[in-house]
Amino acid sequence: MENSNQKVAIVTGATGGIGFEVAKRLCKDGYNVILNGIDHEAGAKRVDELTAEGLKAEYLGFDVTNEDAVTTNIQKIGDKYGKIDVLVNNAGGLGGRSRFEDMTTEFYRSVMALNLDSTFFASRAAIPYLKKGENPTIINYTSNAGWNAGGPGAGIYGTSKAGVHAITRALAKDLAEYGIRVNAVSPGTIDTPFHAQIKSTKPEVFASWKNNILLGRLGQPEEVAAVVSFLASKDASFITAETIQIGGGQALGI
Repeated sequence: MENSNQKVAIVTGATGGIGFEVAKRLCKDGYNVILNGIDHEAGAKRVDELTAEGLKAEYLGFDVTNEDAVTTNIQKIGDKYGKIDVLVNNAGGLGGRSRFEDMTTEFYRSVMALNLDSTFFASRAAIPYLKKGENPTIINYTSNAGWNAGGPGAGIYGTSKAGVHAITRALAKDLAEYGIRVNAVSPGTIDTPFHAQIKSTKPEVFASWKNNILLGRLGQPEEVAAVVSFLASKDASFITAETIQIGGGQALGI
């Protein structure tokens, strides 16, 4: 077993975008961060970037929608360090668009798996190790779509994120007796490679997005990472079952 004094954090979907910035921030906060992903080449590069800065990080590749893979790999981490302090369920995504009339069951299940099943699988596997952690915390990701049901074709994405909002509160209730806090963040429109295609092909559409944001700009991945860092810290020791909007006031609409 590795040094149990080292704080241990797992960040799923951490090979790029918001997930990598969260992983980097937690590294700087003193955690040994296990970056998860399915792009093994990107994972190796990201770990090299972090370790070159003298930070502690490793990569563990597995698909968060695969129950057995999630359970096996999180147990591997927990057994290696004897505990897990922070689990960040960052992996997720739109998964494509489909109106309900034309939606295949396969598409429905794939989007629910990516966003909701993954959160359940990882949290369940981590709980025994979080019980041994210091200031143990789970941080999930929901979305405005969980409230407004998403845009055209994103209805099942919204449904899955509403599920994440509910499971965050349910986990918080279930785990409070162990001192495990569970919260969620709800990022608004964040300037990441996720939007690269529309940024390059329809720059006027991309530029217009800021018009629906009270602060008049898109968010940066580092701004999400800062909130995750806070929620993982002792400064947030009396916060649980909450969802924090990180959208520059976008949720209010203009």
